[in-house]
Amino acid sequence: MSAPPSSADGKTPDVVHNTAAQRFEIVFGRDLARADYRMDGKVMRLVHTEVPAAQEGKGIAGALVRAALAYAAAQDFKVAPMCSYVRSYMQRHPETQPLLAPGSAL
Repeated sequence: MSAPPSSADGKTPDVVHNTAAQRFEIVFGRDLARADYRMDGKVMRLVHTEVPAAQEGKGIAGALVRAALAYAAAQDFKVAPMCSYVRSYMQRHPETQPLLAPGSAL
């Protein structure tokens, strides 16, 4: 089993914000882990999170969602969690819930 790529601190993978594709991503050779979003005004709709099977269980999805939520907070966006993983992540991390867009449910 191969380890995920890590940042300079050796702890977390490097997440890239690919604005053209509207996603946060980590590349593993030919594979891609991603958290896709669509903007609706100042609401970031997090629509899909996907991690290659070989990278599952390593905290990759969490790193992607953390990066997306941090970006939303920095831009003063609200978040609509359309993806079940994002909803679950936000339920487990109540400190993220102030980012919820009006009418969004967890």
